[in-house]
This record gives sequence, structure tokens and C-alpha cells, in this order.
Amino acid sequence: MPGNITNFIESTFASLKHKNFRIFWSGQCISLLGTWMQRTALVWLVYTTTNSPFLVGLVGVAQFLPMLFFTLFTGAVVDRFPKRKILIVTQSFLMIQALALSILAASDSSRYWQLLLLCAFLGITNTIDMPARLSFFFELVGKDDIMNAISLNSSIVNLARIIGPAVAGIIMVNFGAPMCFFINALSFLAVIFSLTKLKIKDTVQISNNNRNLLSEIKDGIYFIKNDETLMINAIFLSILCTFTMNTEVILPVFVKTVLNMGTGAYTKLLSAAGVGSLAGAVTMAAVAKRGVKKGLLLISAAATITIQIFMLFSSNYKLSLILVASIGYCNLVFLNVGNSMFQIYAPDKYRGRVMSVYSFLTQGSIPIGNFFAGSAMELLGGRAGFPVCGIAALICLVPVVKRKKTLIRMWLKSEL
Repeated sequence: MPGNITNFIESTFASLKHKNFRIFWSGQCISLLGTWMQRTALVWLVYTTTNSPFLVGLVGVAQFLPMLFFTLFTGAVVDRFPKRKILIVTQSFLMIQALALSILAASDSSRYWQLLLLCAFLGITNTIDMPARLSFFFELVGKDDIMNAISLNSSIVNLARIIGPAVAGIIMVNFGAPMCFFINALSFLAVIFSLTKLKIKDTVQISNNNRNLLSEIKDGIYFIKNDETLMINAIFLSILCTFTMNTEVILPVFVKTVLNMGTGAYTKLLSAAGVGSLAGAVTMAAVAKRGVKKGLLLISAAATITIQIFMLFSSNYKLSLILVASIGYCNLVFLNVGNSMFQIYAPDKYRGRVMSVYSFLTQGSIPIGNFFAGSAMELLGGRAGFPVCGIAALICLVPVVKRKKTLIRMWLKSEL
């Protein structure tokens, strides 16, 4: 029994044996808590001041629209420069954005369009930060532990997702939203400090800097297109991330119009989604040594669509907590498998560009999804948010499954 526990711990936390990853991971633990405090406070601030689901959706559009237009270009840029140095710059810019947001929200002269402008700046910075950060994990732990590193990173993201909204709720009630933004600004100091302490050799994957940037982007896209496994992965990611990852936009409207509750219920539901995601991250970390299970991509996709459609019948707070936590679990497993497939199947020279495609699919799709979810709720009410998104994802996936049914059947058999 003790041996089994030891093996479980060693397997679950395998990537922490790498000192550089431990240092970076520790900095991320602090910074991500501030990030989730800011995200929670911003959505609630916009909704309570505008009382418009559509304008809440536009906040997501402003934050993630730059991903849609620029991420593929930044992936090629990431492969040209040392990723550690890129991250020091981007994290510094994110700290400045949070500080500016705090000052603006605290002033009596703040306007909605000014908040949108700062959200757009956040989105532009993240177009560089995200592919650099995701591909940086491989440099810290190598191929054998990359899936475990992804899972452990997901675990702290979702632990912050649990704690962050709860802390944000307390701070908003007692000090207001601007304090949440200020705390987030301070939290970036931890990750910047950790980056300066890493003992790694700064490497560049593309040595020929005179080559056309568009040609490098095309190379990355063609690499994915010519690999059937990665292509199906990309299609599933694009559909699911567009329609089933809109929880943050849907919840404030769902809480107010369906549950008829306030800030406390909203932050608890966000935390429930985080609990589910954390459970999913721990599960994936524990099974990481077994390799990528492609069938899990399909199973988790089917599960989250089913649960979101079932949300149509939930008017009970406790049932909603369970269902939202389940959505969080399924979405995390889905994203973890999709991320791992890209990381493991991509050679070093393509990694920045391949991960920029992952960022494009998972983050660039958010403006479309936020706009879709916000518009659906504006027309049909808060109850329609989850089920309409689930039905839309199902409709888009049916022709894909029919066309690739042989390969998909093989993936599913591998899980049985």
C-alpha cells in the first residue's frame, strides 16, 4: 500500500523533478491567482454596470479577438527568439495592463470603451505570451514529462480558478473591483522573478531570420494539415473551444436570470468549474506516463456537449454546481489531450508555430464563442446559454465524425 501511494505521487508530480520547471511553476502559482481574480472582477464589474449580456460578451471579444488575427504570426516570431526572454517582456506588459485597469476602475471618469481598450491590449500581449509559454514547457522538462507538465500547469490554473473567484468575491464586497486588478498587477512580479532565476540555455529554433515570415507560418500549418491525427485534433479543438468554453460569459447571466442570485452564487459557480477542472488536471497528471489517449479527446467532447445541453433543465443551485463542475472536468481533459497531442507530435523546429495554432484554436475562437453565447442569451434569455452552445457544437461535429468514422472508431477502441 505505501509503495502504491509513493508510485502515485511520483507519477503525478513527475515533472517537478526538473528544477527549472519547479521554479517557473512556483512563480505561475502566484501569478495565476491574481489572473483569475482579475477575470472574475472584470466580468462582474461590466455586467453590474451595464446590465447587458451582449456587452459582457464584447469584453471577451476584445480580450481574445487579437488571438484570432495575430497568433499564427506570433508563433513564427516565437521560434526566432529565446522564449524565456520573450516571457519576461510579455509578463511585464501584462503587469502594466493590470495596473492601468486598477487605476481606471478606481477613477470616477472610467468608461466602458476604455475597459475594452485595455482588454484589447491584454489580448495582443497574450498572442505572444501564450505560444511562447506553452512551447517553453518542452524546454523545461523534455518529451518524456511534457504531458505531466501540461497537467500540473493545468492543476494550478484551476486551483487558482477555485481560489481566485472566492477571494475576488470577498475583496469586491469589501474593497471593490479595482483592488482585484491591483493585486493581479503585483502577482506578475513572482513569475518575472522566477524567469530570471532559471538555469537554462536560451535557444532559437529558426536560425535563418531572413526567411519570409509567411512561408514559416505556412510550413507550420501544412505540417498539421498533412498529419491526419493532428488535423482531426485541430478540428475538434476549433469546434469545442468556440461553443463549449463560454462558461465565464454565461454564468453571470445564468446566475442572475435563472437562479435569481448574486455575487456569492456567481463566484461559487466559477469555483465549482475550477474544482472540476482541477480534478481533471490531477487525473491527467496521474495517467500521463501511459501516454496520450486519443479516445479521451472524443469521450470528453461528447460528455461536455451532453452536460451543457442538459443545463436547459437546471434551475436548482446545487444541481447547477454539480453540472458546472462536470463541465469543468470534461473541458480540462479535452484541452489537456489536445495540447499533449500537438506537443508530442510536433518536432522542435515547428513547436512554436504548432503551439501558436493551438493558441489560435483555443483562444482565437473565444471572441466568436463569446459573441455567439452573448447573442443567444440576449435573444433567448440566460437559460439558453449552455444548451444552445452545446447544440451548436453537436451540429458542427456530426459531419466530421461521419467523414472520419473509421479513424475515430479506432481511437475509441483504444479506450475500451
